[in-house]
Amino acid sequence: MKELQINLFVTAAAVLAQSLVPSVALAQDTTAEQPKDEQASTGIEDIVVTATRREARLQQVPVAVTALGADALQSADVSTVRTLTQLVPGFVGSRNMGVFQPVVRGVGSTGISIGDEPNIATYIDGVYQPESAANWIDLVEVERVEVLRGPQGTTFGRNATGGLINVITPDPSFDFRGKASLRVGRMRREAGDYDARLYVTGPISEKAAIDLSGLFRKNDGYIDDLVRGGTLGDQRVIDLRSKFLFKPADNFKVVLTGEFFDQKSTSNSPQPVDGNTVARRFPGAILPTGAWQASLTDVPRLDLRRWTFALHTKLELDDFNIETTSGFMNLRWNQITDSDASNLRLGNFPAIFRSESGSQEIKLSSANPGPLQWLVGGYFYQFGGSAFLQPWTAPSPTAGLSGPTLEPDLGGRSFAGFADITYEAVPGLFVNLGGRYTTEKREFSQTLNGSLVVNNVHRSFNKFNYKIGVRYEIDDKTNVYASWSTAFKSGVFNMASTRNIPVEPEEIKAAEFGLKSDPFDWFRANLAIYYYDYTNLQLQSKDSAGSGYILQNAANAEIYGGELETTIVPTAGLKLRAALAYTHAQYKDFPLAQGFFPQADGGNTVVTLDASGFVMTRAPKWSGNVGFEWGHDLGAGRMALNGNVSFSSRLYYDFANNFSQKPYTLSNASLSWTPENENWKVAVWATNLTNEKVFQTMRPGPLSNDGFYEQPRKIGATFEVKF
Repeated sequence: MKELQINLFVTAAAVLAQSLVPSVALAQDTTAEQPKDEQASTGIEDIVVTATRREARLQQVPVAVTALGADALQSADVSTVRTLTQLVPGFVGSRNMGVFQPVVRGVGSTGISIGDEPNIATYIDGVYQPESAANWIDLVEVERVEVLRGPQGTTFGRNATGGLINVITPDPSFDFRGKASLRVGRMRREAGDYDARLYVTGPISEKAAIDLSGLFRKNDGYIDDLVRGGTLGDQRVIDLRSKFLFKPADNFKVVLTGEFFDQKSTSNSPQPVDGNTVARRFPGAILPTGAWQASLTDVPRLDLRRWTFALHTKLELDDFNIETTSGFMNLRWNQITDSDASNLRLGNFPAIFRSESGSQEIKLSSANPGPLQWLVGGYFYQFGGSAFLQPWTAPSPTAGLSGPTLEPDLGGRSFAGFADITYEAVPGLFVNLGGRYTTEKREFSQTLNGSLVVNNVHRSFNKFNYKIGVRYEIDDKTNVYASWSTAFKSGVFNMASTRNIPVEPEEIKAAEFGLKSDPFDWFRANLAIYYYDYTNLQLQSKDSAGSGYILQNAANAEIYGGELETTIVPTAGLKLRAALAYTHAQYKDFPLAQGFFPQADGGNTVVTLDASGFVMTRAPKWSGNVGFEWGHDLGAGRMALNGNVSFSSRLYYDFANNFSQKPYTLSNASLSWTPENENWKVAVWATNLTNEKVFQTMRPGPLSNDGFYEQPRKIGATFEVKF
């Protein structure tokens, strides 16, 4: 593995505005320390976000943003970024075994290769997180999570074709405080679910402070192992994170962050959907007959270890601010995944992945209020990675195994410069212009069965992206905006291939129009509509040979739709929210798509077909959520009841629209009590109340169409103490 040396109609526009969910939740968060009479107000409070790389009021940002506070995430049982599906309209937290593959408005990557970064970017405290396998981010102690919908190709830039997830954690405090919590739950087969968290922060001198957050999460297996007995699907996670804050002057600060994440799991335990596996052709096959069952040749493995470091500095001067952000990641990832989802030895994909990446950004921004606001910056990114892959198949359980041994080595670097200005041309009318130029170089080598077959092939990609937008304040409670923006994702090599030519970059052009309005203190409505011209989509699917994967460009696609979010606070103790998203997403020109068609005796026939006009994968036409938060003083404390219901129409998982998850609904609820001093809290909760059987993903291939379900109904209790 190569050594890694660490020596910029508009960007967001708005399809929606902020999710009601966020507004409601964050309103609760920010009022926690306000006087009782202020908490009794029925007004919907605004929050400050960094969706445009500078702090601004959410309702004035011409970007479709959902911003969720810690309380909202906890009450909806959103413990990782993947489960944001339940609170963010138009968002699908898809996965392929150990790889997180988020989708926003129908835009999302299917790649699993090292160096094939998702086109929905993930950031933690401004640091880009490149590897999709490493983005199982546990939300231990967060200030908020922002989900931006729509291309972010200028100010955020890197691989934000469809949007991004921005996780913001609090800086250490000069006031000592902390909290600890313990969650205990139960699923089917009495499978336990345990979650212990600790957060402590305080000063170590007059100019320095530190914090420490820790997480231990474990769930017992809830998937019946039909071969060996017992269960699969267990997971153990340890996450330790610390920040060190040094503030030698009021206008200057340095924040150093370090994190260690370790996971051991058998959650990659697929089962054939409707019994579709080639194992049906042979005697001795054991097939699941219900949800949450698996019959696999070997015990699966999904182990991951990640080290990350970040350094952030900020200097505030009279006329402008200077910020720098450095990041580094080291990832090790091992997997054993059954390719035919059966107990017979017909296919498997063992693999070991290693990668390192680093980034450096510097940004200057205007500091004074006025009609002209500006931001300029530069960005550098470099990565290196390697893998050991042994995808194999067998024509029958008794035949010899066949398959290549691949040892790819990938690397690359990227430079970008960016600028963004907003000018108030006349009172209430803001014009926004942004641009980013990126030059990127990628390298690829491949060893096949011990022989070097691709020797250090290089390919460069250059692109200028831009945005144009306007925002008009009709009055102090209503904004309208329109934008035109572009974004791209660099071409990439397929690590599971001996092909020395990468797929071409994918590009998107987006038009958006939106409205954000607070017509009454107790009512908020945000509406946005959009249109995408999406070309050269990078799409991955199972190889016709069996266990491996192919990566190809689809010619283009057309996506349009809209989102509506509302928040209502009819009384001081009740907050209601609802969100609805409509997405029309079709392949416009896809003549060489890989299609899988079920065979009567199991498995699928692989054909090349014209998928033009077919619905894009993982793009439900309708999705949304509704929820409420109700609180009432009871005895010497306060009782709170929370509920959330999310829904989705049918999702397709293949280009030919043969395999899909039918429409579904997921519901969660919690009941808590907090004493007047707010020093502790106790709660009971339930997730997936109706025990809905919902596939997290499906993997159509020649050997099977398999998948695995979301967790079954889970009931438990939480105790939290603050100090």
